[in-house]
Amino acid sequence: MTSAQHSLSGIDAGSIPSAHRMRRLRRSDGLRRMVRETRLSPTNFIYPVFATTGRGVREPIPSMPGQSRLSVDQLAQEAAELRSLDIPAILLFGLPDSKDPEGSGAWISDGVIQQATRALKDAQPDLVVVTDVCLCEYTDHGHCGVLDAEGSVINDASVELLARTALSQADAGADVIAPSDMMDGRIGVIRRALDQQGFEERTLLAYSAKFASAFYGPFRDAADSAPQFGDRRAYQMDPPNGREAMRAIERDLAEGADMVMVKPALAYLDLVREARQRFDAPLAAYNVSGEYAMLKAAAANGWIDEERVVLETLTGIRRAGADMILTYHAKEAARWLARQGG
Repeated sequence: MTSAQHSLSGIDAGSIPSAHRMRRLRRSDGLRRMVRETRLSPTNFIYPVFATTGRGVREPIPSMPGQSRLSVDQLAQEAAELRSLDIPAILLFGLPDSKDPEGSGAWISDGVIQQATRALKDAQPDLVVVTDVCLCEYTDHGHCGVLDAEGSVINDASVELLARTALSQADAGADVIAPSDMMDGRIGVIRRALDQQGFEERTLLAYSAKFASAFYGPFRDAADSAPQFGDRRAYQMDPPNGREAMRAIERDLAEGADMVMVKPALAYLDLVREARQRFDAPLAAYNVSGEYAMLKAAAANGWIDEERVVLETLTGIRRAGADMILTYHAKEAARWLARQGG
C-alpha cells in the first residue's frame, strides 16, 4: 500500500494526533532554536567591576566568588576580555583611598572612577563605559548623600554633589552616566548640568526603581559601602510598592533619562514586565550581588547545574522584558553561550 492509499479505517478516532500537539516543535535542538521566543546574547550584558587604587591589585571578594577588586592598571586586560566575549559595556564602581562626610572623592578629577574611565577608553575605545553616580562609596558614613545634624540625608544638597560627580565622570570620558542614589529630582538636575556643560550627547541610565533590598549584602562588602548607622529605607524604594515604581520610572523619563532600570531583578520580575509593557524606553534589570552569590553557593555545594541555572535565570530576566542585564555572571555566561552556539 502506498502512502497515498493509507486510510483511517480501523483507527480509533481518539488516537488521532491533536492539531495542537506542541511537542512537535521540541523534538530536536535545531527545532527548539528555530522557534525560540527569547534570545539571550552577550550583547545584552553589562559587566559590573569594582575599581580600586594601587597597582597590580586583583583582590578576590569572598562573598562574590569569581569577582575581584581591580586596580586601574588591571582594567585594560579586563576590557580586552570583555570585547573578545562580545560584551559591549562595563559598569564602574569605585573604592577610594579616603572618605569624608561629603564624599568628595566621587567628583575629583583624579578620582578612582575618573582614572578607570580614562584607562578603559584608552585601552578599548569601543567599550561602553557606564559610571555609577552615588556617594555611598565615598562618604565616611556610608549613606548616599550628605547628612543633616540628625543624620538624615538632605535631598537637594546631595543632588548638587551628584550633578558635580556626573560632570566629572563625563569629562573623564564616560559614555553612560548611571545615578543610583535615589534622590528625588536628580535626573533632571544632572541632565541640565550635562547639557549646559557641553555633554548633551551623554546617555543617562536612571536607577529608577531601586528597592531597599536585602539582596545587596555582598555588594556592600565588595564596595565597602555599608551605612555606618541606620539604613537606606528612607530613600530607596519599599519592596511592596509596585505602582510607586512605575511612577518613579515615568518621572525619570520625563526628567530626561534615556534608559531606566529595575533593581534587583529576580524578586521584581513582575515590575520588569510591567515596565516593559508601559514604557518604550530601553529597560535594564540588575541581577544583583546577592542573586549572584546564591547561585555560586548552590553550585559550589553541587546542588545545581551552574551553567544551566545561570542561563535560565538570565533568560528569565530577558523574557520578562529587560533589554539589558547588569550581571556578574556576564563573562562566564558569554562563554557558555558561545560554546552552545547561542
